[in-house]
Parts: sequence; C-alpha cells; structure tokens
Amino acid sequence: MGDVGDQGDSRGSGDDPTPSEPIWNPPTRVRSKIAERPRQRVDLSAIFGLASGGWAWTTAIQATIAMAVSFTIALVLIGPQVATLAALGSMTVLYEKKTPYSYRAVALAVVGLGFVASVAIGSLASSTLWLAAIAIGAVAGIATWLCQALRAEKPGAIFFVVVCAISTIAPGGLADVPAHAGIAAIGAAVGWVVSMAGAPVRSRHPENRAVAEAFRQLAELLRAIGTPRLDHVQHEASLAVAEAWRIVLLAQTRGFRDTPAAARLRALLRWVSDIHLTATDVSLSRTEPLPEAAADFADGLADAVGKPELCPDPATLDGLHKGLRPRSLEVRLYNRLSRAAQAARRPEHEDEGKGLELYDTRSPALMNSLRSSLSRHSLIRPTALRMGITVAAAGLIGLALGFERFYWISITATAVLQGGNVVLTVNRSTQRALGTLIGVAIATGLLAIDLPLFAVIATAAMFQGLTQLVVGRNYFYGSVFLTPMALLLAHTAAPYPVAMLAGTRITDTIVGSVVGMLGALLLWRRASASRLPQTIIDVLDRSRAVVVAVLDPEVTIGPERRYRLRRDLRAALLSLRGVYDSAIGDVPRAKTTRPLWPVVVATQRTGYLALAALALERPPGASLITLQRVDLAFTELMAAMRERRSPRLGALPRLTDYPRINMELRALSSAMRTAVAQDHRSAELEAERRAQREQRRAREEIDADL
Repeated sequence: MGDVGDQGDSRGSGDDPTPSEPIWNPPTRVRSKIAERPRQRVDLSAIFGLASGGWAWTTAIQATIAMAVSFTIALVLIGPQVATLAALGSMTVLYEKKTPYSYRAVALAVVGLGFVASVAIGSLASSTLWLAAIAIGAVAGIATWLCQALRAEKPGAIFFVVVCAISTIAPGGLADVPAHAGIAAIGAAVGWVVSMAGAPVRSRHPENRAVAEAFRQLAELLRAIGTPRLDHVQHEASLAVAEAWRIVLLAQTRGFRDTPAAARLRALLRWVSDIHLTATDVSLSRTEPLPEAAADFADGLADAVGKPELCPDPATLDGLHKGLRPRSLEVRLYNRLSRAAQAARRPEHEDEGKGLELYDTRSPALMNSLRSSLSRHSLIRPTALRMGITVAAAGLIGLALGFERFYWISITATAVLQGGNVVLTVNRSTQRALGTLIGVAIATGLLAIDLPLFAVIATAAMFQGLTQLVVGRNYFYGSVFLTPMALLLAHTAAPYPVAMLAGTRITDTIVGSVVGMLGALLLWRRASASRLPQTIIDVLDRSRAVVVAVLDPEVTIGPERRYRLRRDLRAALLSLRGVYDSAIGDVPRAKTTRPLWPVVVATQRTGYLALAALALERPPGASLITLQRVDLAFTELMAAMRERRSPRLGALPRLTDYPRINMELRALSSAMRTAVAQDHRSAELEAERRAQREQRRAREEIDADL
C-alpha cells in the first residue's frame, strides 16, 4: 500500500491516503519558534476564569433526570432518609460519557458495582467512627488507582468517596447493609439507563464525535502553523487523534466491525491520522501561516463525519496549489485533505481495500493495565497512595478535633487532591472554599424555607445538573452548585439544625482544603518532576527505534509493525507532555523543571518527525555507517539525560532526506547543555547561600561569646 496510517494492509486498492513514491523532502535551515512554556499559577484568572470548551448540556440534562428519577423511586419504595443513597448511586451517569455504547454498557455496570461496594464498605464501617474514616480513605485510594489504571473518564474517585461517606450516616445497623447496597444499586441502574438512552437513536454517535473532534483539532493545528503556539496545539491534535483511535477500537464489536459504516469510519480515522502527520511535517518546516481555507476545509471534514452531505467540495482546495512545487509538503497536505473528502462524502465504504483492518485489540488486557500502573515509573501509584493516606488522615483529624460530620472533611480533601500537582491543588482548594461559602448561603436559605420533599428532589436534581454544566469550565462555579445539592441530600438522610449545618459545613471545607494541600505538599510532591527525565528517555528510545527502522534499507516495515510503532511512540509523546505539565506544578522542584522545556520541545518534535517519516511506504534509506551514527547519537542523548550531564554528541551524519530530524537532535543537545549549566549554576548559588548563612551564624556566635 502507499503511506499507511495507524492501520492498513496491502490488499487491493482503494482510498489509501498515499502516493506510492517517496515525497521529496527539501532541506531547510529554518527551525520553528518554540512555544512559550506552559505556566501554572495561583492567581485570579486560574481561580475564576473559564477554561476553553463548550458547556456540557447533555451531561447536565442526563444528571438531572437520573437524580430526580432515582430519588423519587427510592422515596416511594423505601423512605426519604435512605433515598439519598439511590440519588448518589445515579451518579454512574457521569462516567464514560464519550465511550461507545457497547463498551459503556459494561463499564457503567462496573462503576455501579463500585458504588454498591463503596456503600457496603461505608455501612459496615459505620459502627465505629474511627474505622469509618479509615474506610473512606481506603475507598479513595483504591478508586483513584482503578479509575486511572483502567482509564475511566472523569469525575474519577470523588463520587465513590461521596457515596461511601454518606452511607456511614445512613440509619440502620449491620443488618441493613444489604438494603443500603440494594438502594444504591437502584440508583446505579437508573444512571445506567439514562446514560444508555441514546443508543437506540444514535448508536454510533460517540465514535463519530471522536473522529470529528480529531478533524477539528487538526484544523486548529493547521491554523497554528507559523505561530508561537504551535507546540501546544500539536499536542492537543495528537491527543485528539489518539483518543479517536481508542474510541473507534472500543467500538469494534464483531457485529459492527464488518459493516460498510464501520469501514467508512475506520477509513476516516486513518485519513485524519495520516493528515495529522503530514501537517506535522509542514509545521516544522514552515514559519509562515497556511491559508485559512485549509483549516476551514478540515472543519468541514469534521462536520462530514456524521453527515456526509456536509462534506466540502475538494475543488475548493485547487487554488492553494498555485506557486507551489508539485512535490512540496504543502501540496502533499492539500492532496490528502482532498482525498479524505472523497471518502467522507460517501455514506458507506466498501469493506475491502487498504487500511481497513485494525491491528489492535479493543482494550489492553486488564491485568496488564493494573500491573503497569503499579510499576516504579508509573505516576498512578504515588497518586493513589497520596489520595488514600490524605483522605484517611483528613477524617481522623476531623474526629480528633471533635467534628461530628468528619466525612465532609474527607470529601473535601478528595476533591482538592484531584487537581494533581501542588499548584493545581492550591487552586482547587481556593475554589472549593470560596464556592462552598456561596453554596452554603444558598443551601441555608433553601433549608430555612422547609421545602416539601418533592421540591427538595427537584431542587437537588437541578443543582446536580447545573454542577455538571459548569464544572468542566471552572471548578469554583461547580462548587457553588455542588454544595447546596450535597447539603440537601445530607440533610434528607440525617436532618440537622440549619444554622449548625451551615457553620460546620464551612469549617469542614476549610479544614479539608488545608489537609488536602498538606497532603499534596508532603506526600510524593516530586513524583512528576522525578519521572520527567525517564519519560524523555523513553520518547527518545522509541524515536530511535522508529528512525533506525525507517533508515535501514534492509528492513521492510509491515503494516502491523508500522501501526504498533506509531501507537507506542504517540503514547510516549503524550505521556511526556502530561508528565511535564504536572511537573511544573510540583513545588519546589518546578524550578529545576522549567529549564527543561526546550528539551521537552525538541524531544517532542523529534518524535513527531519520526512518526511522519514512518508514514512513507518506501522511505529513502541510509548507509550502514549513517545508520550506526544515528543510533549512537540517540544513545548518547539518552545516556546524557540519564546521567544529568552535557551530551558529547559530535558531528551528526547528514540526513539529506530528513534534515529536520538532524536539526531537532542538535537543538536537543544544545538545550540539554543549557539545562545542565543552569543546574550547575543553581547548585553553585545554593552552595554560596549556604556558606553565607554559615558565616553569619558563626559571627553571631562569636558576638554572643563576646
């Protein structure tokens, strides 16, 4: 076949996105500017500003319906005090919102079982408050581990902790534990039904939406070419492509896999993947923006994923070819966009031809995912331990201080720690505290009115919907609506004087926020920063394997190996950026992490260029000596990063057909030397300050003796 994407085979002919001959890749001496280093700060814009993206209307409506229905059913069947458990169980609707329905059905059932288990644990531990605090911490740690290891979508562990905490105050003893679990199961079942309600009407909407989002991010990448934000948008586009692959893979059930509709979706997925890599080549060789028409065309392809009649006309790209060499990278990009439109405008795709086979399983093996999450280099293990220990400590501290409703402290600590690093945790603590103050005022007014029970149900469901509508844009506004919802549910489960409830809720939130911040500061606060060098090494190692495979004229890369090389390298690149974004919020190690931004950029660019070279069916090879020298260059860069020293790279071999790989390797070597020099300078300054402090202390002791 021609250029292959993340899939493909060599049977027949079809809409394969590639010319069969290598594209001439002209040398260039121009390197794109590095994007500004990402910054995480504790300021007003971070606390009150709205993140980019849309409002989650669908999730808000589903959450409102699920809570209202489950609360009402449990109220009619059982009673108001334990109906809260059903309302909390309905929060299964908040999970797996983007995954295909076939996968979602099973995943939500597992989430529901997790809620039932959390309720059972909380009910069993309710006999002893100290044991209840430890049980809530254990649920927080285990839920964090499982959610991250199994890639469960947000909101993560927080609602497992909430249902466990509320179950500790539900009326009854050990004999009522099965009943409490059953009530939570009713709510979980309602959430499952509401979340799956779209399956009969739009059975393939999640997959279409994921591929369309990949095209939209591709359009943003085309707009970012020649601008200072290129490196950031490149990461977002790669993230969207990887997510589209994951969603489409999850949808590949046996009955759907062989249909023309599935074949069309796989073809579009392959197109967006290959166009992304072509755009990467263009972005790193061009310092001027592309015509806006190219990005608009990609937006049109996004609309055409679900509605072929909206596909743009390929003729609109004809004017972009003027003045360009026939084999230039830009022409190659426009040709791929045009041919992708030819595939997108057809409602179905023949289940034959190239690139229609997916060389992967629907999801990784369960035990492999759990095992890798516990490895020494995984961030999941310290994150889960930090969560479990801090939440348990928060509850125990609350009990030691005499707080009757200690579980609110545990819930607040859980919510705060979901920020990740220290800076984000401080921001979430502030947002949680301020949002709770406003939310308590709202809840106090509502509870003072003494609303009838049906009005409580409607109001709590409304606040749940408002929370889900805004929480993705800003956690502060989500906390404003979440607090009255939680207080209404808690007051229904265990009535309490309104004035005392408001006061204790504010105090609990402040204490929980402080404990959460202390947990982030004291427990594994350097987890991301300490793992960043190894993550850079992993990307370089995978890039080396790809580049060597591409350059070796005696190696023929089959479609399955090609797919796996691209999948693993893309995953490593996304992990690198994720670890860096987390590391710059680790205090105080962020000071030593910031100088590594040019290293991260050069490493990322090298990886993306390797991916783009891998897309060629018959790439230009290199001599054995050149191959060995390139391999040695990568090995030296990895060794220098591992040993925290300046690389001794020497002269790189000329790669006439891949000049930008050489350019980025040189830039990486230079950035590493600069980072090492800054580390040495920082160490010298710290030694000087330490010596000055010792001198001052010695003089003070002498003066004291005199």
